Amino acid sequence: MKLKKIVLAACAAFAAAAVLTGCGSSEKPAASTAAAPAKTEITVGATAGPHAEVVEAAAKEAEKMGLKVNVKEFSDYITPDQALEDGDIDIAVYQHQPFLDNFNKQKGAHLVSIGKAILMRMGIYSNKYKSVDEIPDGTVIAIPNDPTNGGRGLLLLQETGLIKLKDGVGSKATVTDVTENPKHLQFQELDAAQLPRSLDDVGAAVITMNYVMSAGLDPKKQGIFLEPKDAPLAVMIIAAREKDKDNPAYKTFVKAYQSDAVRQFIADKYKGTIEPAF
Repeated sequence: MKLKKIVLAACAAFAAAAVLTGCGSSEKPAASTAAAPAKTEITVGATAGPHAEVVEAAAKEAEKMGLKVNVKEFSDYITPDQALEDGDIDIAVYQHQPFLDNFNKQKGAHLVSIGKAILMRMGIYSNKYKSVDEIPDGTVIAIPNDPTNGGRGLLLLQETGLIKLKDGVGSKATVTDVTENPKHLQFQELDAAQLPRSLDDVGAAVITMNYVMSAGLDPKKQGIFLEPKDAPLAVMIIAAREKDKDNPAYKTFVKAYQSDAVRQFIADKYKGTIEPAF
């Protein structure tokens, strides 16, 4: 009888302890199961100039959505992606997809696009002709002398039908890769910054948008052929770390960036030199 009472007393004590400590319960303490609070503040890196200016406009829209965006400006094209990979910033806005792919390959990084940003189209500009069809036989065409933009310029000339390049050379093309040149065009390779100033001396020049803007050229008047709006090298992207691509705060920023208000800002600010890619 005494043994039975001792056993019952032990069971009662154990049950009481279980209630107090959670022993035997499948539920975890509330603190361990509570979801991490959604981010309400992020840092976005962008190169100085149009990229940073558009991000600033997007930051104002994001604030209306409850997200604070700190804008960090960079003066080069390598540091932003490295800062993103290292976790020093949350998003980077300044590059096209091929540039991002190359960074990932060289650095073993895992950065991805989470949205389209702006269009910065290379174009063929001329002070003498109104269309590529007007370009006569033997015309001198100026192109950038750096490997990336030089090849890009030749691809654009191929897009017009003025020349044909060796199959498969892509943006690595050089003038030695021109296989067909029915108008006997002559190519003058110049530093990219000098191209706008060459327009009075050559028939046409292939110029990147940043130098179009700095020189005050008008794509609607002097631009006789622009890259397609879906050209990989023309479409700038919003990049994030792959593991964070579905972060709600980042999606909010993309929504703010691609808003009608930012679209209007781009139209008012850049007058057609830069356009929305979204």
